[in-house]
Amino acid sequence: MYRMSILTVLCPSSLRQKLDIPRCTLLALCHDMAESLVGDITPVDGVSKAEKRRREGDTMGYLTRKLLGPSTGCAEAGTLLREAWEEYEASTTPEAKFVHDIDKLELLIQMMEYERRGEGRVDLAEFLWVAEGIEMEEMKAWCSEVLREREEYWKGVGKVPGGVDIAKTILARGEEKEEIAGKMLKRDGISKD
Repeated sequence: MYRMSILTVLCPSSLRQKLDIPRCTLLALCHDMAESLVGDITPVDGVSKAEKRRREGDTMGYLTRKLLGPSTGCAEAGTLLREAWEEYEASTTPEAKFVHDIDKLELLIQMMEYERRGEGRVDLAEFLWVAEGIEMEEMKAWCSEVLREREEYWKGVGKVPGGVDIAKTILARGEEKEEIAGKMLKRDGISKD
């Protein structure tokens, strides 16, 4: 949650003009609050999406209405957090979509940290599929930078990691978009610098 919040603040400048960044930071801070009690339910846990939503919704109700309820003098804060969590879960606002992309990017950054810590003996390519779920163009470009950095790391240790095909596909999409954007800028007489 914390690193995701920091990443919202570090977002590409083009997104700063489109998004309410303080709202994004709030969504990032509260998006996993329910996990503090129900745990991190993953697809391999065998819990249906409906049951996961129910458990997390009940937990957020407890956290935001009971622990931060009227008797504590924190009802307004509880309502704010509940609404932010619901916005994230619905993923219909640009801010929520951005924070979902940040969640995926943060997972990839963490994957790379574990690979580096393993000094070339730990290849976590099985998590690369997450990159394909990133939706916003600016976030795809940011993801491409992270994957390029991963590629350089593995070259530096003299190994070819798993998931090269996935990473190359994602990187190629990013380069293709950069090339198209460059052509559009040139056509419109705008310098890229």
